[in-house]
Amino acid sequence: MAWIAAAVALVTIGVITVSSVGASIRGRGPLGNEVIRNAEISEGSVQPSDLPSDVPRVEQRITKEFGTFVVACEGVYAFGVEALPDTANGWRTVSFEPGPDDDVDAVFSNGNRSIEIEVFCNRGRPTISDLEFNSLSDD
Repeated sequence: MAWIAAAVALVTIGVITVSSVGASIRGRGPLGNEVIRNAEISEGSVQPSDLPSDVPRVEQRITKEFGTFVVACEGVYAFGVEALPDTANGWRTVSFEPGPDDDVDAVFSNGNRSIEIEVFCNRGRPTISDLEFNSLSDD
């Protein structure tokens, strides 16, 4: 009976541990993963009320073929400041996440192509964690 009780306890601990680690790997960070659609985008940026005032804000403009994604970091908090599509070449902003969050993203599209960019704060500096290129079939 002792072996069975120990095995059940260890399996329970393992399931809880894997669930916790799996949540962080799937992008469900400590602040959530809310995405705002283009229609809901408002000007300005959100400030976390619990952030110490001595943390510097580091802003970076990430420019690629889709346009520019302006991201800021305050310590570990990421902010999507602006998503500026290259409208002259047919790009538009589908969505972007203003944060604050552990990472922020934006999705740009042009016809049947889309590009998703995800940025997190690495030692207080914006860093691209994922750049995903997608295309829809002509069907």
